Order: sequence, then structure tokens, then C-alpha cells
Amino acid sequence: MDGPTGHDVKGLGGLGRCKGVEQAATEFASFYAADRDECLRVVLLNVGSRPLAEDLVEEAFTRAWMAWPKVRQHPARRAWVVRTALNAHISWLRRRRREVALAGHDVAAADRPDPVLDGDLARALRGLALRQREVVTLRLLLDLDTAATARLLGISPGTVGVHLHRALATLRQHLSDPSRSEQELTR
Repeated sequence: MDGPTGHDVKGLGGLGRCKGVEQAATEFASFYAADRDECLRVVLLNVGSRPLAEDLVEEAFTRAWMAWPKVRQHPARRAWVVRTALNAHISWLRRRRREVALAGHDVAAADRPDPVLDGDLARALRGLALRQREVVTLRLLLDLDTAATARLLGISPGTVGVHLHRALATLRQHLSDPSRSEQELTR
């Protein structure tokens, strides 16, 4: 496709003419400014490390920009970014596991807690099983409905309900008895 100057603009993700690219860039910049912090908060709760969460969210937003014609049509853009960041985290963990096994030492512990959430709640969320943590953060923090959460995670709506029910029961029990250890949360 040729831009107004007659130059080929195919490498811009199918965004079309320069004016269309400028409009898309403005739309994306607004999306980024409005939703970055919320996406970071959800990813931070899932991964536990602020620097890692920031890297993952930036990578996810970069991927969102590269696929902006598709992402701009998505009914839950924030959820798309969070899912992309969490998928990148899984890839990072797999690479890290191989590196740690080769190097022979452990991964660093999580650093700072989320300043917006209560410390006990953030610790309790991080103590949940990964899928339960994903369901809780998508359903309750990003306010997605069950169907959207199921589609995003690639599981059935019933499974979302089961994970949410178990996670909330564990959180209630932990928060009503803060002396419980994090090991007990993951049983």
C-alpha cells in the first residue's frame, strides 16, 4: 500500500496511510497512558517482582502496538495486554529454569509489595496457585466477566468459576487467620 508520498508503508502493521498511522499512534498512546498502571498492578500481583512486571508489561504493550489493528478491535484490550505479559512471564520462567539449572543457584525473591494493595492481601494473592491468581486478578482487578476470562485463559467458564471459588475461599481463610504460612496457601 502506498502512502501519500508514494512510498510503501506495508511494514506498519497494515495501518495504512500516514494519516491513519498518526491516528492509530494517538489512539495507542491514549490506551497506554490510561491502562498501563492497571496492567502493571495485575501483572505485579502475578509475578511478584516489580522490575520483571515492568519489563513484561512493556513487552506486552510493544506487542500490542505491533498488532494494533487487531488489538484495537479487541473487546478487552487491558486483558489482552495482561495475558500477553503473563504468557511472556511463562516463557521467561522456562528460560530461567534452564539457566538456573545450568548455573546451579536459585532465582531471586520478589522485591517490593504493591503499594496500592494491602501487604497481607498481596502476599496472599502471590501465595495462590498460578491459575487461581490469574483468574482472581482478571475477574476482580480487571473486572472481566467469566466468559471473557475463560476465553483469555483458554479454559471453560466452569473452570473459571471453580478457580475463583477456591481462590476466594483460600484468601478468606488466610486473611481471617494471618498466622497461616504461604506454604499452606498453595495446598
